[in-house]
Amino acid sequence: MRFTLSEDQQEIKRTAKDLLAARAGAAQLREHAEAGRYDEALWKELGELGWPGIAIGEEHGGQGLGLVELCVLAEELGYACAAVPFLGSVLAALAIEHGGSDAQRQQWLPGLASGSVRGAVGRVGELIPDALGADVVVALDGDEGAFIIEGGAVEGVDAVDSSRRYGRVSVADGEALEGDAAGGVDRALVAVSAELVGVMQRALDMSVEYVKERKQFGVPVGTFQAVQHKAAQMLLDTEGGRSATYFAAWTADADPDGLAVAASLAKAWTSDRARDATASAIQLHGGIGFTWEADVHWWYKRAQLDAHYLGGGSEHRARISRLVARAGAAA
Repeated sequence: MRFTLSEDQQEIKRTAKDLLAARAGAAQLREHAEAGRYDEALWKELGELGWPGIAIGEEHGGQGLGLVELCVLAEELGYACAAVPFLGSVLAALAIEHGGSDAQRQQWLPGLASGSVRGAVGRVGELIPDALGADVVVALDGDEGAFIIEGGAVEGVDAVDSSRRYGRVSVADGEALEGDAAGGVDRALVAVSAELVGVMQRALDMSVEYVKERKQFGVPVGTFQAVQHKAAQMLLDTEGGRSATYFAAWTADADPDGLAVAASLAKAWTSDRARDATASAIQLHGGIGFTWEADVHWWYKRAQLDAHYLGGGSEHRARISRLVARAGAAA
């Protein structure tokens, strides 16, 4: 496997970073989150660029690239905490492409690829990001079944992360996905992990910038050993999550049999470590870090909800144990 992004993947990352820096800064995030709405102009632009369809097959209007490329975009959008329904739509596309029938793919994938149709994926009874206002929701029941539900069945929920529109589905009563729904969900776990990596990286960058400038006793607080230790732990958390996530993304395309374990490994790490890293970012910002005026709280809130989405760290560590034990028994 490659241990670095290819030239094409690096170019996707550079393009995404530059675009989001110009169009989705902290001021724009605050404006849309406080108004309780998505950035429709940015979402339209991302659709024109083909971002929602980056991992959808060309036969359905997508770009036909892999999960690594999708993770590159998810990481940059997490870094920006952009107020767009990207995550839900690409996860719905993954679930339908891998678990849907030919008719379901033809019905939903072209619209999801262009961004004209919005989607979401989530468990019945739990918070589902981007579900409110979605045209299609892939609802997951407790037996790993998946059902397509029209967006009108979603109950809106006010969540702590106001940069997204959250919803809840009470009953999985819709058109069943009879294909490899589990494979689609595993790929969704990897994409969520990539977003969490971006969240951690932004929290780290904001914190390092702040402690270099904030002075106490006449010197920058970043010179204090306790501050350096906390920042170093944040770096470890971020790089560990990035390694696990991109390994899982590579596995999805190169070694699908190992995807389930790799996906749960990535989600277990990023779920726990993103909560810790963003909490550390709040602390490193000192007294201002606990105020509404400080921007760092947006990434803290995103991390809290993403950490629980589709299962937290303890759930995925337990899943890894089951999968490894099952593989050992079959050997």
